[in-house]
Amino acid sequence: MSDSERTATVRVTFDDEETARQVAAALAPDDTAEMDSRVEGRTLVTTITRERTGGLRTTADDYVSNLQVAQQLTDTTQP
Repeated sequence: MSDSERTATVRVTFDDEETARQVAAALAPDDTAEMDSRVEGRTLVTTITRERTGGLRTTADDYVSNLQVAQQLTDTTQP
């Protein structure tokens, strides 16, 4: 990482590791070269690195939107 890069890390903890893995798998096709996602136990950790703040904000916003949809699809408690 160079001095001019900006980073954001998103951590989401689920009820179990399997759900974290399912959400990570659902999001993987949309990951870009600037993103690094990994599952650490029940937690999905995604680090986004971009050169510009605006690009970081846009990528993070897109990721969080996709994350919300993936979480909804794995939530079996909703009717």
